[in-house]
Amino acid sequence: MAGASLLEVMIAVFVLAIGLLGIAALQAVALKNTNSSAGRSNAVMQSYAILDMMRANREAARAGQYDQGWLCEPIDVDPDTPASRVTADINLWVSQMQEAMGPSACGRIDCGADSCEVGVRWDDSRGTGGQADPQELETVSRL
Repeated sequence: MAGASLLEVMIAVFVLAIGLLGIAALQAVALKNTNSSAGRSNAVMQSYAILDMMRANREAARAGQYDQGWLCEPIDVDPDTPASRVTADINLWVSQMQEAMGPSACGRIDCGADSCEVGVRWDDSRGTGGQADPQELETVSRL
């Protein structure tokens, strides 16, 4: 039959097209999960960054001077007076966090006598397919 080979070619092209669509969908899911993973990695790095800043200024951290509720923008400072080391550290941390994780990134700090808890919150909508899904990471460390 002369038309049988044409039918076989069309079926082969159809099967190949379905396979390529599957590969494209797999690539889209992998890219979405990579974005979400990058956000989590940035959150870990940012929490360790502020913990290292607090270790360099241990007495102030243990005294609770770094304690902040959820902070989503740098602390306002009077331009005529220099910022304290604590305020400068917190403002640097928030700025770096938002630069790395987007403008919706927020952080909080709660220190006790021996340990500090750092929270990082960010918008993971790129990783969840556009759904508003804020993520939080809590890190507890000794000073």
